[in-house]
Amino acid sequence: MVAIEELLPNGRYDEARGNRQSACTGCYTVTGNHIDYVDDLGFIATGDIRDGVPFHEHRVHYREGDERARQ
Repeated sequence: MVAIEELLPNGRYDEARGNRQSACTGCYTVTGNHIDYVDDLGFIATGDIRDGVPFHEHRVHYREGDERARQ
């Protein structure tokens, strides 16, 4: 299953999973190279930003159109 997460400039995120748009929504904060996520149901996750790329748990989030996403 493909999950597509959009980090919005207002500190919110919207994640689509498979055919489900907005399957998971919540807020995020960035402190230095660390990112914290809290979904609207209260689930908490963390990650790091390395070279401008968010690493969240076992997933890597590339910008749309980034060649590295195809590898």
